[in-house]
Amino acid sequence: MAETEAALRTLAHNVRAARTRAGLSLDELGRRAGVSKGALVALERATGNPNFATLVRLADTLGLSVSALMEGRPEERVRVVSADAITPLWTGPHGSEARLMLTTSGPAATEVWRWKLEPGEEYPSHPHQAGVVETVSVTVGRMTLIVDRDEHSVEAGQTATFDGDAPHTYRGTGTETCHLIMTVHLPPGPST
Repeated sequence: MAETEAALRTLAHNVRAARTRAGLSLDELGRRAGVSKGALVALERATGNPNFATLVRLADTLGLSVSALMEGRPEERVRVVSADAITPLWTGPHGSEARLMLTTSGPAATEVWRWKLEPGEEYPSHPHQAGVVETVSVTVGRMTLIVDRDEHSVEAGQTATFDGDAPHTYRGTGTETCHLIMTVHLPPGPST
């Protein structure tokens, strides 16, 4: 429970700081991200419980990675992250889940995700900002990747990549749980 409260405080601080740096009011950030002002107020007070889609919309609107909104102090030179130490940012009703393992630093950050998709369960994602590229590498099982209504089967040992600025969905297919590693390559941020 203490870890969750600390994570919410860090998220609240980071969202407020990013909004202030961008010169956005709560109303304007809410309008651009499609998030209610009440939800933003609760989030910035560390009393809200934003879902995964809300975090992605806020990060996209603020020009940041999801993990930049969630991380505390900068990490050491080498970071080793265990999947069981990371709380899933999305869970499906049948046991599917998505965990944001880490985000690389630098001008063009990359998010590294571990996904588990149960057969028949899916996650529909809204389009990301222009320049975002996603890559999915299936390690076990099979999935269907739907990009702009076109379906693509991706099986264990295969990797697919696509521009993330189109609507896309990840669906577990076959008879076993699909495990995959997804990377989200973010466009370079504005120069400072």
